[in-house]
Amino acid sequence: MLSPAKVARHRHTGSPRLLHSLLEPRAFLEAAMLPMSLPLLLQAPPGDGHPVLLLPGFMADEKSLFVLKAFLQRKGYNVHTWGLGRNLGFRSKHASALPQKIRYLHHISGRKVSLIGWSLGGVFSLYGAENALECVRSVITLGSPVSMDEQGSQSPAAVRALYRLVSHRMGTAAHTMAPRAKALREHRRLDIPTSCLYSLGDGVVPPQEATIDGDPALHENIRVPGSHIGLGFNGLVLAVVADRLAQPEGQWTAFVPTGLLAQVWRMMPKDKAG
Repeated sequence: MLSPAKVARHRHTGSPRLLHSLLEPRAFLEAAMLPMSLPLLLQAPPGDGHPVLLLPGFMADEKSLFVLKAFLQRKGYNVHTWGLGRNLGFRSKHASALPQKIRYLHHISGRKVSLIGWSLGGVFSLYGAENALECVRSVITLGSPVSMDEQGSQSPAAVRALYRLVSHRMGTAAHTMAPRAKALREHRRLDIPTSCLYSLGDGVVPPQEATIDGDPALHENIRVPGSHIGLGFNGLVLAVVADRLAQPEGQWTAFVPTGLLAQVWRMMPKDKAG
């Protein structure tokens, strides 16, 4: 029996397509179409009640996570948000607060915590997991720049300029250069189940940065349709997240859609580079 192929980053190079960046406001249309995903979401597997910690993207706060939070609570998870207010980029308080939050949730529940980070929140989720590894069950990232090459971020120039203005003059390199972010800097993958959801239509984070190289026994890249801004209320994304969270602890396997989700998946264009 052949072993699964090594998980590989997407082969895209450079920044996101200009058209995709210009069409990011289509996220409002995606939000309006969420009710059409109700049959898919109703069929998504129920949760087992373990704690789930949600982390918002750059310039967003907990309010941006309300759809994802409400959906996962309805599925039976013990859902929390990070409690650090608006995500203004890497701050020294994250270095201690995130691992402490993870350890606290693990302590009060007696169960390992799953982390879900949207955009820059996904980078922080990996950072938090690395520093509280014994307390983490799995990590799911949504359009997150989890892989960085030597040339630095390839996000649109306007996004990089905003980050430098709001967060740090070094730009996104600031959080990857933090001493405790060694795994991110060296492309070393954590020995925990990690699912990276990405979109070729993402106008903010290019696919080569939103995907990882890794071990197929623990890591995967899952292509979904849609915009970057819309990932948190994209019906297909919600269904995939529910599928990933529902796997029994210690029995993680790579994503294989079933039921109605499989029917939807078969209609998606194939991505040979994903």
